[in-house]
Amino acid sequence: MDQGWIPLSDPDISQLELDAVRDALTSPRLSQGPLVAEFESAFAAYTDRRHGVATASGTLGLLLALKAMGIGPGDEVIASPYSWHQIAHAIALAGATPVFADIEYWSGTLAPDKVVAKITPHTRAILAGNTNGHPAPWEALREIATNHGLRLIEDSTEAIGSTYQGRRVGGFGDCAVFDFSQPSALTCGEGGMVVTDDAELASKLRYQRTRKTDERFSVVIGGNVPYQAGMSELSAALGLTQLQRIDQILDRRKNVEQIYYDFVKSFEGIKDPYIGPDVTEVHWFLYLVHLGTRFSKSSRDAIVNDLHTEKIESAAYCQPQHLQAFYTQLGYRKGDFKVTEKVADRIIALPFHAHVNEAQVGFIVQTAKDASINIGAGAAI
Repeated sequence: MDQGWIPLSDPDISQLELDAVRDALTSPRLSQGPLVAEFESAFAAYTDRRHGVATASGTLGLLLALKAMGIGPGDEVIASPYSWHQIAHAIALAGATPVFADIEYWSGTLAPDKVVAKITPHTRAILAGNTNGHPAPWEALREIATNHGLRLIEDSTEAIGSTYQGRRVGGFGDCAVFDFSQPSALTCGEGGMVVTDDAELASKLRYQRTRKTDERFSVVIGGNVPYQAGMSELSAALGLTQLQRIDQILDRRKNVEQIYYDFVKSFEGIKDPYIGPDVTEVHWFLYLVHLGTRFSKSSRDAIVNDLHTEKIESAAYCQPQHLQAFYTQLGYRKGDFKVTEKVADRIIALPFHAHVNEAQVGFIVQTAKDASINIGAGAAI
């Protein structure tokens, strides 16, 4: 197939977004203006929460949330080793200790029984993610958090629009953190949002996020030094317009998902995407292919390399947190989380966005199949 580079992600930007950003550029305020407040209100309503606090990124959103909850040095936060590393980093940036617990094999989300086993007198919170768009087992996690007096934080940096027991993600933790960088379905370049029903927590988040211009003349800093972690008017203009189109954006991605499924379902070893019993809808963050047990980590990497040779961007999703250099300093070693390692070693993320067409999907899947044969693992992909 004679084609150009097929990117892993590509934002779904329409003329509406371009017009909104242009209008924001011609306004007298590019920061701390009305669009940020409007985006916060609209996104809170979308997730059925009372408050939204926009931030410069999901990482900073979680950092501010941890600080607002009083979590810091000497405290432990239980998290998944199978997640976007920038989120776990926020725990360390807050001065707390990330304590990893293994995942459920099929959903990739935190396993409740593994969480319970990691609770100590130093545990202050559970950070659970909606992995690749699949909601975590929120009912079980909420029960654990309540029984042990812990904060429950929802990492929704990989999920928007998915539903659990009929409710959208973002509505299950004491607060939920979203990220709007690529490859999120809703993207504004860089940005994040923390949503919550807790007015006091929202107030603390805003206080720590930034100071308004008129507050810069104050001689009183207060007991907490704020971060410069706010969202610009340009990002808010883009994010707000994307939110207004979010149903259309998600529907377009669903169509691509179905095209992929139609191409891969006849190959040996591929099963329908797993959806948990209490999950009513999943909007995938990335299109993931789970390779069979005959594949090794090195053979998976060889397939990724072959795809790149054919101008197809793909990636290993994701490298386990506990095997990365920073976390090995905390004593984690290979073999500590067997389910995470088993899943992570055999997953490939393929291009997934509204601009991938049927011919490209066919080429991507056929190239991956050919690569699996070339490395001697057969056609089981």
